[in-house]
Amino acid sequence: MLRRIKNILPGVILFVLLALMLEFLNFSTSSMNEGTNFNQNYKVLEVPLPDSMSFCGESVPMKHFGVRENLEQEMLVNTYWQSQTLLCLKRANRYFPEIEKILKKNGVPDDFKYLAMAESGFSYKTSGAGAAGFWQILKTTGEANGLEINKDVDERYNLEKSTEAACRYFKEAYKHFHNWTLVAASYNMGMGGVAKSMEFQQQDNYYDLGLNNETARYVYRILALKEIQSNPEKFGFFLKHSELYPPIPIIQMDMDSSIDNLAEYALSLHVNYHILKMLNPWLVSSKLPNPHNEIYTISLPKRDAVFVDLGENIDYNDTVRPNQCLIDTSSKVQSFCGSKIIIHFVKGHETIEEIAKKYDVTPAQLRSWNSLSDSASIKTDDEIILFKDNK
Repeated sequence: MLRRIKNILPGVILFVLLALMLEFLNFSTSSMNEGTNFNQNYKVLEVPLPDSMSFCGESVPMKHFGVRENLEQEMLVNTYWQSQTLLCLKRANRYFPEIEKILKKNGVPDDFKYLAMAESGFSYKTSGAGAAGFWQILKTTGEANGLEINKDVDERYNLEKSTEAACRYFKEAYKHFHNWTLVAASYNMGMGGVAKSMEFQQQDNYYDLGLNNETARYVYRILALKEIQSNPEKFGFFLKHSELYPPIPIIQMDMDSSIDNLAEYALSLHVNYHILKMLNPWLVSSKLPNPHNEIYTISLPKRDAVFVDLGENIDYNDTVRPNQCLIDTSSKVQSFCGSKIIIHFVKGHETIEEIAKKYDVTPAQLRSWNSLSDSASIKTDDEIILFKDNK
């Protein structure tokens, strides 16, 4: 019996080894086929870069060192972040018409609508720093530009009023910089931060400035979204006009009294609380106190409205040309593009309010210029930047 087992054993071992080899070869072939199929069905392509670009009529220096690579980074990120960019394209059809109208009325270049897209993707989000709404406005900046912001009303979420506030900021910044690209950069970094960087580096062009990583990418992201929005199919976004979000037909009514319960108020208007809040996101609580009988404009859906094709062809005619703006760095008080830039060094226990009073500006302006929140404190030797009109 033992002899018979010994005779069979080599054959069994050989059979097992052959089976293992065949399994290995089959696995290798299968893996190779899977890899081949994956490569055949999945491709990541380069995105085409334009030969020339402009922002608000100001040329992008495509041949400057690093410009094409910086632009390509944002083009790749926003082309291959398909879900977010697709939503931006769909939402833009709803919100661009209103934004374009307000920008035009205020004499602000049309390209700034892409700044709102870059800031929020047209979602009513709040950043970690407390910036809110489509334009991602800080509380201090919003209040300095005429917005009401409290626990019941936050006009940063009111498309019309927040766009008007953004326009006031853009126009004020343009008085200082005389260059729309720098105005856009300052929206991210603050006027004071951009002015200080220009002074230190003795440069007057965004593309020649060494800025923090976020601001260094900021204008390029706006440019990338402008290019994709203007030529979506070129970047793989194929959308029928019927698939875009249409503007919502609304009617507006003025309210000059308090509303104790917005849910009951909505029902009295034959809509529900959800619809009321969706069309009026600036109503941030469940009531609307109005002790001074101010006039608030409430939006309601137009009855029996049909969501028709509201698209139109928009011509983008950039006519604004940048002015050269050089800074004399010989003094801490500069003559700067029609305004004086003043750098104040905080002494002792000075407060924002005391510094504002000294220079005849408002505390809200100081906080806005220096990107300081309501709760931010200052300390000895901090630099506070402010602007004063030349007289």
